[in-house]
Amino acid sequence: MGFQATLRADTSAAAPAPAQTDKGTRPMTIIVRDDGFHADDRTDFLDLASDTDPATLDPATTQPIRIAFPSSADGRGFSLARLLRLRGYTGRLRAQGHVLADQYAMARRCGFDEVEIDDTLAARQPEDQWLFRADWKAQNYQSLLRGA
Repeated sequence: MGFQATLRADTSAAAPAPAQTDKGTRPMTIIVRDDGFHADDRTDFLDLASDTDPATLDPATTQPIRIAFPSSADGRGFSLARLLRLRGYTGRLRAQGHVLADQYAMARRCGFDEVEIDDTLAARQPEDQWLFRADWKAQNYQSLLRGA
């Protein structure tokens, strides 16, 4: 069963300054994982807007999925990731866009494997800020309350 989704741009804010590009094709991005910053491997993803209905997607797909975060205040991407995991999606799941270092633990708990940020955000929030939140399992207040 195939499906398609489109990535919608947030047009409510002024357009940011153009980011540096790799060979003029896509802005250069940094991939954040639990062990720090990595170069983008340029995998082909199924790009989803944060308001995508997960019921329209086939959870058995093996294609990596990238969910857009048009704003750091827009938490719908977290909900979408969690719903995809609950529906049985086991593939690679990437958050892309305006995700802050403070939100990394939440992104991992919701089911994201990694976060894609642009080089401008990486300069404002360097690797050490992301690594501080990399122990996302220990930063769960519910576990702390249970004493686990």
